[in-house]
Amino acid sequence: MRPTLRFVLVLCAALPLAVAPAVAEGATTFAAWVAVMGALGLLLVVDAALGAPRRRVAVSAAAPPQIFIGERGELTITVRVASTRTPEVELVPELDGEVARPAPARFRLRPEDGRSTAVVRFPLVPTRRGAPRVVAVHLRWTGPLGLVERRWRRPLDVVVAVVPNLGAVRAMALRMLSNRELMAGLKVERYVGDGSEFESLREYVPGLDHRAIDWKASARHTRLLCQQFRAERNHQIIIAVDGGQLMSEPLAGIPRLDHAVNAGLLLAWMCLKTGDRVGLLGFDEKVRTWAEPAGGMHAFGRLTRLTADLAYRRCESNYTLALAELGQRVKRRSLVVLFTDFLDSITAELMVENVRRLARHHLVLFVAVGDPAVGEGARRGPRSLAELHEAVVAGDFARERRLVLERLRRAGAMVIDSTPEHFSMALLNRSLDIKRRELLR
Repeated sequence: MRPTLRFVLVLCAALPLAVAPAVAEGATTFAAWVAVMGALGLLLVVDAALGAPRRRVAVSAAAPPQIFIGERGELTITVRVASTRTPEVELVPELDGEVARPAPARFRLRPEDGRSTAVVRFPLVPTRRGAPRVVAVHLRWTGPLGLVERRWRRPLDVVVAVVPNLGAVRAMALRMLSNRELMAGLKVERYVGDGSEFESLREYVPGLDHRAIDWKASARHTRLLCQQFRAERNHQIIIAVDGGQLMSEPLAGIPRLDHAVNAGLLLAWMCLKTGDRVGLLGFDEKVRTWAEPAGGMHAFGRLTRLTADLAYRRCESNYTLALAELGQRVKRRSLVVLFTDFLDSITAELMVENVRRLARHHLVLFVAVGDPAVGEGARRGPRSLAELHEAVVAGDFARERRLVLERLRRAGAMVIDSTPEHFSMALLNRSLDIKRRELLR
């Protein structure tokens, strides 16, 4: 409990009466000063007595058990005061963890059944995966005269789990599930030439590709028969996710690592749905996570749990150790989807060299999330000397990035460098193109 600014201003306005007895002789001025000070003290006591005491204030909080990274949740705080008087309250939650701090809320309680109640909602916008907590709420309210202020810190312990964005993965997967090309390999395709796996023989009819005629089978059955193929299944895909310091930097509101996790889970869902086998490698300065390639939709739950445990680390990525260990663990030719990023051609030297070694035995798909601000800064017309310097630096970064990506292509890797908005779709389209062209044969 403490005096408010209003009380201090009233007290300062009454201070000239304190020097009046010294300037003007007589008991009248002194009595007037004593009366004013007494009245102020009485008003202070009355305001403190009429104000809602802390024991009559009840606070409860509710939050969703989990929030997908890149989305927002809602923290609901209910304040109840066992009084019909409606003080004006200022409330702010105390949050611990990687979540945006909301602005304080000011409101007036409304009378309801002999109580004054208010429900306040704050947005919860996580910036990283983890488990942020609502530690406490801070309340401040005044008495009816506005002379006394009460402050109260109400401890809470509300934990919210911030997990990979499975909601976006499911929504995009369901939206694309009806696509015939996406389902290639999940069901038998009845189109000659759409795959490399033999499906069946059928009698030749005019209009079919004559190159599909099986002459030996036709000779045995004394009629023209042609082969039917289906899209090849049971490919092996390894999702390799870099968790080094560059992947911890935010882009479009969330870290690059979470962009990679969301896109990787979407790719894993698609591949598992179409009969492929999917594994996971998480690394930074050393290998942190490894999951053997497995098929079936039950493997998606395991991949989800493992990607949720990928931590943000402030260390350099060791491509030599990670990709060499991947080459030792995986002997079968596989599609290795490498999610990582780089700064310039010098720091990317070891990365390019290790990708070149890996591409001798596997099909490597190098995936990076580009920062649209760099391209915009390089193209923007400068209006001042500072903007000119920014444009030059952005142009240098863009040129270095193009150089490294071209070196990766020459090393035998396929490359995706897309903005966050088109990142997942670019990855899906490239994976479908790889399956359609049967580059893993």
